[in-house]
Amino acid sequence: MKNPNITLLNTEILSDNWYTLNKVTYSVLKKDGTTETQSREAYDRGNGAVILLYNTDSNTVILTRQFRLPTYINGNSTGMLIEACAGLLDNDNPEDCIKRETEEETGYKISKVEKIFEAYMSPGSVTEILYFFITEYSNEMKINDGGGLAEEGENIEVLELSFEESLKMIDIGEIKDAKTIMLLQHLRIKGIL
Repeated sequence: MKNPNITLLNTEILSDNWYTLNKVTYSVLKKDGTTETQSREAYDRGNGAVILLYNTDSNTVILTRQFRLPTYINGNSTGMLIEACAGLLDNDNPEDCIKRETEEETGYKISKVEKIFEAYMSPGSVTEILYFFITEYSNEMKINDGGGLAEEGENIEVLELSFEESLKMIDIGEIKDAKTIMLLQHLRIKGIL
């Protein structure tokens, strides 16, 4: 059900170079009965999925490391970020997307995933909903080296870390990616590892 207090008045595309940046003008019916017109920019990059692979026998997780320009611009001296495997849905459903991305990025072929929740990651400026998954992995599931797709400009390093080491990396600031922190904390809270 749409919010009856919000009326979209105009949407102007400011950029559609990589994804779409819109300027949206809308009116808001306030609690005092007055109406106010506001404009905001919203970046639409589509929805995505993220997964944390874990192994209960070895007490390890699979993460990735890659260059992220926005972090480099905002003070990350190397631009490298440690993350859980993730990708945009494109035209897939979240489960099919994350299975494909897992194989491309990490080299593990997974068949079963568990959706744990979905969340808006930056709701003040980005439209994306991210679907969060976990799955257990084993060495037998490794079918290639991973690393991402060259045609997509991906240059991804695959990391297998102990769960305790990954938690310490959050504490000392080596892992700063929100989706990854959320997934690692989920495993901790649920007592999975």
